[in-house]
Amino acid sequence: MSPLHFVGEALRTALSQVPLGLVRAVFVAIPLLLMVWVLRLPSSQTTHPDGRGRWDSDLKLWAWLALGLQVLVYCLF
Repeated sequence: MSPLHFVGEALRTALSQVPLGLVRAVFVAIPLLLMVWVLRLPSSQTTHPDGRGRWDSDLKLWAWLALGLQVLVYCLF
């Protein structure tokens, strides 16, 4: 066995001690934190510079919906 086998075995043993509930909570918390960050972005940073002003031109809505769908998938499966 090479020295990398010992490192890999130690890493596998350490990571197997992490509860799966904690992993799921982290995987759900990251998109939730991103959703908060997206909502706090100023509209000047998320709209087209020419300022057409259409309701669908603000990218915050679409980013929030994509992150919300990701959270939903992570919670259901």
